[in-house]
Amino acid sequence: MRTVILAVGRFRASAERALYESYAKRLHPPPELVEVEERRKLDTARRVDREAELLLKRVPDGAFVFALDSLGRMLSSEALAERMRRLRDTGTSAACFIIGGADGLGKPVLDVAGMVLSLGPMTWPHMLVRTLVVEQLYRAEAILSGHPYHRAGPPPGR
Repeated sequence: MRTVILAVGRFRASAERALYESYAKRLHPPPELVEVEERRKLDTARRVDREAELLLKRVPDGAFVFALDSLGRMLSSEALAERMRRLRDTGTSAACFIIGGADGLGKPVLDVAGMVLSLGPMTWPHMLVRTLVVEQLYRAEAILSGHPYHRAGPPPGR
């Protein structure tokens, strides 16, 4: 199954990008990172609408869409791994993780999502969210393959 991380903004050379690439190259096959950007100076509502339009044009046909939003559903790493396994095993052509810009995702993106997913109640820089997503994809792959990277449960002594 193809995995696409679709995001607003351009990754520049940075520590976040290096960490993203470190996890991405561990995945088989590595995810495709697709970036969109609206360069015109628009008011917030118009920019979010335009970003939604640009994002939706890049969603692969037949993809299951995960929209990242703070008001979405929180999943454990194991639950995400199970969701990815089911998508893969039922012949879904692609899993697409959509990350909005600084002002979030437009309603059209949230409306097409098969799942609105939250990384928790904290606010994360949208460039760092790419790295968090790719790490969780690697963790899901490790869980499904029985690789020791993932260790669940409380730390020793608790």
